[in-house]
Amino acid sequence: MKKSLFAMGMIVLAGSAMAQTAHPGAVGQHMMPHTVPADAQLKWMPSTVLPKGAEGAVLIGDPTKSGEIVIVRSKFPANYQAPAHTHPFTETITVISGSVGFGEDKIDKTIPMAKTGAVFLNPAGHAHTVWTGDEPAIIQVQYIGPGGIDFVNPADDPRKK
Repeated sequence: MKKSLFAMGMIVLAGSAMAQTAHPGAVGQHMMPHTVPADAQLKWMPSTVLPKGAEGAVLIGDPTKSGEIVIVRSKFPANYQAPAHTHPFTETITVISGSVGFGEDKIDKTIPMAKTGAVFLNPAGHAHTVWTGDEPAIIQVQYIGPGGIDFVNPADDPRKK
């Protein structure tokens, strides 16, 4: 386990170092130009898959397309809770603002909150929960589509209420 975590960390660091060598505005053979709007210009929409209060904005990609790189932001109000759920994709999560709690099969507020700048890798099919404290928070999620969500307890699925 420690070896795989170390290897994953080295891959992330190597990728980060390679990305820093490229000119930020350069359009190379493998780069497509794309401008992400400032936070104030994002088109936030109420989430259709998470409990009431969550909002989302797609920055890059089409979450319905298979094989497409997708980057979305999710905004959570203060004192928000999303029960245990899974995704069919591996996701990289970055805390953009605020503090967010990430647990596994249940919300456990004894776990320290992740602060702005924290990055997590969540494997496909791994159950997790999300919550906020006394302040709102924004996370950025990157994955390869298609998107999807399944709640561990089907009764928690807001689409069925």
